[in-house]
Amino acid sequence: MNLIAGVDEAGRGPIAGPVVAAAVILPEGCTIEGVRDSKKISEKKREILYDQILDVATSVGVGIVHEDDIEELNILQATHRAMRLALGRLLPQPEEALIDGRGLPDQVVKNRGIIDGDDKIHAISAASIIAKVSRDRIMRNYDLIFPEYGFAKHKGYGTAEHLFNLRNHLACPIHRKGFRPVGNHMPSLSHLKENRLLGKWGERLAARELIRKGYTVLEMNYSAAPYGEIDVVASENDTVVFIEVKSAAQETLGGPEDQMNDSKLAKLYNAMNIYLSNNDSVSDSRFDLMTVRFGKERPKVNHYINCLN
Repeated sequence: MNLIAGVDEAGRGPIAGPVVAAAVILPEGCTIEGVRDSKKISEKKREILYDQILDVATSVGVGIVHEDDIEELNILQATHRAMRLALGRLLPQPEEALIDGRGLPDQVVKNRGIIDGDDKIHAISAASIIAKVSRDRIMRNYDLIFPEYGFAKHKGYGTAEHLFNLRNHLACPIHRKGFRPVGNHMPSLSHLKENRLLGKWGERLAARELIRKGYTVLEMNYSAAPYGEIDVVASENDTVVFIEVKSAAQETLGGPEDQMNDSKLAKLYNAMNIYLSNNDSVSDSRFDLMTVRFGKERPKVNHYINCLN
């Protein structure tokens, strides 16, 4: 059996969010009805085909490169890195990779580029769907964290609506700073302080970090009266995670023992029970603390797991 992988990416053009690549090995002779270039399929149909591809594929690998790395590498090199990550996650490894567009330099797996490959090669079409759906799901989750930008609708592309929101609200942590016109609308630390946005910004940075780690954000600022609110509710596999976020513009925030007193822990415990009572399907849960320190460099995020035990 020839192990041939199709490779494609999603997210080179947007001004926000990651670039995502997928690599797919299909069984020899396999054809999945409806699979074609993901740009020519509706979002609903892509979701259906995504599950079908996962069901029949010999192997699927996904590589994600986030906006900070895109800024450091440039978008071409970031796309290449995402493709290498996707290929590296295939098991078994392919004998050859067929890549939409140009070939992938400095890659161990023999590969060649095929112009318009997502329309010509079935495995590349399948990879384009996996990449697109994977990235769209990330952007829909980001929409929950940054609702004022409309990410669920435009997925970070520079639509007129997105650019209008960018001008009005300034850039958020998932915008690509090196892309025009993002660089002209970056909020400063003094702006966050003056507008009392430091705490809100910290919560969003914490939620972004969770998504990068593979969590799914379920709620932001979940209200559990009379016990206050939970900053972030997320899921990690079958575990619901309740997160308290502490932010400050100082040298150190200390560890969890410096952030929580008995009164605060009691309120959080009661708030967690309110959420759990309203969501009977939850099988397991825990409480985490995240701290965000702002300074001259990029904000530093620390994550302390299972702080109630």
